[in-house]
Amino acid sequence: MIVVTGATGNVGRPLIAALAAAGEEVVAVSRRPLSSSYPEGVRHAQADLGDFTSLGPVLKGADAFFILLAGELNGPGESASTLLDVARDAGVKRVVLLSTHINETRPDSPAHFRLREFEEAVRTSGLDHTVLRPTGFASNAFAWAESVRSQRAVMAPFGDVALPVVDPADVAEVAAAALREDGHSGRTYVLTGPEVISPRTQSAAIAEALGEEVAFTELTREQARAHLSRFMPEAVVDGTLDILGEPLPEEQEISLDVEKVLGRPARPFTEWVTRNLPAFH
Repeated sequence: MIVVTGATGNVGRPLIAALAAAGEEVVAVSRRPLSSSYPEGVRHAQADLGDFTSLGPVLKGADAFFILLAGELNGPGESASTLLDVARDAGVKRVVLLSTHINETRPDSPAHFRLREFEEAVRTSGLDHTVLRPTGFASNAFAWAESVRSQRAVMAPFGDVALPVVDPADVAEVAAAALREDGHSGRTYVLTGPEVISPRTQSAAIAEALGEEVAFTELTREQARAHLSRFMPEAVVDGTLDILGEPLPEEQEISLDVEKVLGRPARPFTEWVTRNLPAFH
């Protein structure tokens, strides 16, 4: 049995689908009731990753455990090692943690201290473990969906700064492999797309897929900061803008870890757009 947290997210859903398609018994965990169904054979459990004791009964009898912290769960909370103790006591043998590439490139980033804590707890847990460090997700382009639908426009800062965004479906498939297969224990995988791509080029890819012109407007850093501050803590906003505007050389490097694990190249941004085109119509 494999327990998957973050079951309603853009990694959790394709991960659950991949595991179910492989014939695995899957428990999908979310804090709230589900608004849509999962593949046949997938069981839902309502629990809170912010309350580790609530996960004890869910993990009972599980072989593997996928950990995804989201939103406010990246803030202070119970010791990460407590969760790993709960998992071990429940019989879990293998853990896969979804972390971030920033923990490698900017290890002092205040916005990701919680994920650093979880990485350390996973590595010292005594369990088989794999850490996934993806770069920015291609699905961040969903932030432009409303303006593309209503105005055929994209607005973003640093229009010509290119970074290697990764398709969440690739992250999910790598996670599925690490949860199901031997040979991944102790590994840390950096997950990127196959190319660097700028916001302006992403906008052009959406326009080409739509077959219509999409105007691109480059925001200033301050304009972008004002927008992001509406739903991000200040430290997270500044760190995000630093990466988007002045990436370190290693943040623009292409990793081959997706290909090494899956035996095929990572999906390009254009493939993500094609698959998700209805969101932009």
